[in-house]
Amino acid sequence: MDIIKQFELSKEYLESLRHGIENQDLDFIKDSLDGVNEADIAAILDELSLDEAIYVLRALEKQVAADILIELDEGNLGKVLKELENPEIASLIELMDSDDAADLLNLLGEREREEVISNFQDRLKSDQVVDLLRYEEDTAGGIMAKEFIRANKNWNVIQTINEIRRQAENVEKIFSIYVVNNRQQLLGRVSLKRIILAGENTKIEDIYEPEVISVPTYMDQEEVAAIMRKYDLESVPVVNAKNKLVGRITVDDILDVVQEEADEDIQAMAGISGDIEESDSVFMITKARLPWLLIGVIGGLMGAKIIGFFEDGLNKYLALASFIPLVAATGGNVGIQASSLIVQSLASKSVFDDTPWQRFVKGTLVAMLNGLLLALFVFLVVVFLYGFEPIFGITVGTALFCVVLLASFMGTVTPLVLNRFGINPAIASGPFITTTNDLLGLAVYFGVAMYLLNL
Repeated sequence: MDIIKQFELSKEYLESLRHGIENQDLDFIKDSLDGVNEADIAAILDELSLDEAIYVLRALEKQVAADILIELDEGNLGKVLKELENPEIASLIELMDSDDAADLLNLLGEREREEVISNFQDRLKSDQVVDLLRYEEDTAGGIMAKEFIRANKNWNVIQTINEIRRQAENVEKIFSIYVVNNRQQLLGRVSLKRIILAGENTKIEDIYEPEVISVPTYMDQEEVAAIMRKYDLESVPVVNAKNKLVGRITVDDILDVVQEEADEDIQAMAGISGDIEESDSVFMITKARLPWLLIGVIGGLMGAKIIGFFEDGLNKYLALASFIPLVAATGGNVGIQASSLIVQSLASKSVFDDTPWQRFVKGTLVAMLNGLLLALFVFLVVVFLYGFEPIFGITVGTALFCVVLLASFMGTVTPLVLNRFGINPAIASGPFITTTNDLLGLAVYFGVAMYLLNL
C-alpha cells in the first residue's frame, strides 16, 4: 500500500528545491518529492519558473511526471508542453488514461498532435486516443475513457475472472463489469460480488443485471453530470448509435465537468468572457474583463445623459439627486437576485419545474410584495427621519416600487429568453442586468418625479 505524504508548501522548502535545481541535485529532488501527491507537486511547479518546472518533471519517474501533467491547470500545461519534445510528450501520454491523453492532445496544434501520435509505441493506446479525438470535447464521447472491463454474456465465471485480470492491467479503478453480446452491444452489468459468489461454471448471462443506465456519445457533458448526480452513479457506460459499448465515464471525470461549468458560469456572471485563470498573462486577463467593463462605462455615460435630461427638475428639487444611488443599487440587487434564481433553476432542470409563465407570475408577485415593503420603509424614513414633505416621500417610494417591479421583470425574463435561444443564461447576471436596470431605473425614477412633483 502506497503511503501519501501530507505535504504543506513552505517558502523554506521552495528555496531548498530551487537550490537543488540550481545544483542539479537529482537525489534531493526525488527524495523530497517521493510519496507526495501529484496534485501537490503540480502546485509546487506553479510556483517555479518554467525552466525549473521542466527540470523537476524530467527528474521524476515518467509515471509520476505523467500524473503531474494531468493535475496542472490548462494555462501552465500549455506552456510546459511547448518546452517538451514530441517524443517526450508521447512517452508521457502513453502512461495516462485515454481520456486524459485526449484532453492533453487537444491543447496541441493539429500538426504537433499528429507528430506526437506518430511517436506512440503502444498501438492500442494510439487507437484509443485517436478514437476519442473524433468527439466534441464537451460531449460524453469527449470525456469518456476507453479503459473499462467488459465480459461476454456467454462466458462462465472462470473465463470472466481470467479476462478481468487481463483487462485490469490497464484499468485503474473497477466500478462495474459491463456485459456485452458478440457484437459488443451493451446488455447490462454484473458486480464483482456476484461473480465471486457464483459457481465456477455459472454463465454470466444467468447472473448479470439487465437494468443499466447508459449515455450516448453525443450527449452533452452537463446532461451526463445531471444523470450521474441523480442516480448517484460512480461510473456510467457510453454507447454509440448501435448501442455498442465504446467507453465509460467515472465520477472523477464528472467532478471536473461540474467544476468547469461552475467556473464558466461564475465568470459569465461576473462579466468575464472566455476561460481565464489568475495565472494567465496580463493581456489575456485584460482582454477577458474589458468588454463588459466597457459596456458598464457606456451604460454609465448613458445614465449621465438621462440625468442631464432632467437637469431643470434637479435644480428645482435638488434633493432628488440624493436618492439616485438608492434607486440604482436597489434595482441592480433585485435584478441580480431574480436572474440568479432563474439561472439556478435552469441549471437543475426537472420535469416538475414551473413553466416560464409560472416563473414570471411568481417572480412578479414576489417583486410586488418586496416593492411594497421597501417603498413603505423608504417613505417612513424620508418623511419622519429626513423631514421631507409627504409628497416627496411618496415620490421616492413609488419610484422605488416601480423600479423593483421592472428590475424583477428584467432579471426573470432575460435569462429565460437567452436560454430559449441557446445562449448561456448566466451572462444575464452581473454587468448586463446591473447596467440595464441602472438606465431603466433612472428613467423610471425621474419619470415618476416629473409626474408627482410637477417638474
